[in-house]
Amino acid sequence: MTGKNIFYFVIAVSLCLLAGYVGSYYTTPSIPIWYDGLQKPDITPPSWVFAPVWTILYILMGISLYLIVQSGLKNQEVQFGLILFIFQLVVNIGWSFFFFGLHSTFFGFMAIVLLWAVLLCTIIQVFRFSIPAAALLIPYIGWVSFAGYLNYVILILNPGSFGISL
Repeated sequence: MTGKNIFYFVIAVSLCLLAGYVGSYYTTPSIPIWYDGLQKPDITPPSWVFAPVWTILYILMGISLYLIVQSGLKNQEVQFGLILFIFQLVVNIGWSFFFFGLHSTFFGFMAIVLLWAVLLCTIIQVFRFSIPAAALLIPYIGWVSFAGYLNYVILILNPGSFGISL
């Protein structure tokens, strides 16, 4: 890897980790004051599991982003893949905002459904020009699927958390 490539690699991974950091701005303060008080399904992992899992996923996403950019930004397929990737990153932050920031299990669920759909579209699009970049997103969609299930069950178990509370 050249110095220029290392620079782009670090930027790509850092951008994804930054998205995680922004999401944690909404998440971290809400865990003890709101999330811990919710009824959750029995298969919900302990709260401490989420940070390392998401950190690993954001690193894999960053590597994927690097591979997307390295595929050639003059190619329209790559440009569309990059747009989808950035959009899913924004929706990812949005989920944290709705679920943890606004304490809305409903709007959080709507956001995670959108995230799952955009992420699937991203994987399909990226697969067209970089199988490794698409493959790196598979653990992410798996975790988002699991998180979506948890969000749905939490929504059902906690009807009072449907709306927005600050």
